[in-house]
Amino acid sequence: MLRIAACLISLSLIGTTALANGRPDPAKTLPAQREAQSRLAVMDGEWRGTAWTLLPNGEKHTLTQTERVGTLLDGTIRLVEGRGYTAEGTTAFNAFAVISYNPATQTYSMRSHAQGQTGDFTIKPSDTGFSWEIPAGPMTIRYTATIKGKQWREVGERIMPGRDPVQFFEMNLERIGDSSWPAGAPVSPKP
Repeated sequence: MLRIAACLISLSLIGTTALANGRPDPAKTLPAQREAQSRLAVMDGEWRGTAWTLLPNGEKHTLTQTERVGTLLDGTIRLVEGRGYTAEGTTAFNAFAVISYNPATQTYSMRSHAQGQTGDFTIKPSDTGFSWEIPAGPMTIRYTATIKGKQWREVGERIMPGRDPVQFFEMNLERIGDSSWPAGAPVSPKP
């Protein structure tokens, strides 16, 4: 019982200290987040094309890939949903990500959900697209996207220390139009 009381007191002191230091000012934070998200606006819309990946047995597996991308929370976060379809039209791959920007650290992060896995990764915008990496033991998996006009090309590589990168994934999409997703048509508060 004494341990629980000590924990509660500690938590209340942490909260009090955080409030004494002041909360981030939304009047500064939100515009900074919107401005940072504008660097990734080239992703917005609906996209379709092909993607291939190398399976563990070395076989190349090809899908029809779609992506839909848009902002939410007044442009301060960006949502991405990717779906890969078989030739028969069934969903073989589905992923969802939230991209955010932290003005205090001046970094972008991506919370990704795919194939029953969840991860937090640093995403780095560039003049031609973006890149992100997944640490995997001694190996790093790096994705590099180039978006030019209506074309989105993304390459995945396995990188081992002292070896050349090995490509295992490629996606080539064409922008097919705008999307009201996810911000369009929210649920009405009235029945």
